[in-house]
Amino acid sequence: MHEYSIVDSLLQLAEEHAIKNNAKKVTKLEIKIGVLSGVEPDLLKTAFDTFKEGTMCEEAEFIMKIQPVVVRCEKCGFEGELSKEEYLCPQCQSGNIKIIDGEDMYLMSLELETDD
Repeated sequence: MHEYSIVDSLLQLAEEHAIKNNAKKVTKLEIKIGVLSGVEPDLLKTAFDTFKEGTMCEEAEFIMKIQPVVVRCEKCGFEGELSKEEYLCPQCQSGNIKIIDGEDMYLMSLELETDD
């Protein structure tokens, strides 16, 4: 289950940023998960809740935004979300599309609490 290694990296990254900014804890982490990223959101949440104990993220709110597949049609120029798992342009039905979002996972924001 690669969600555990993802959470481990995420927690390390959050703590690095917290230390760099003289924060005492992380209060919120927001990530974006593409539907084609291979990351299972429920397993990621479970892993985060399990491994955050004893870290600077222990009390952090964990927000996941699910990113649908966004494509650009090379034939007609359509750019937008796919509403079905059918990889054809919704406008002209061409199969000549390029995926421009929805394949990756990103750390979008961190909120930190400092002593100030």
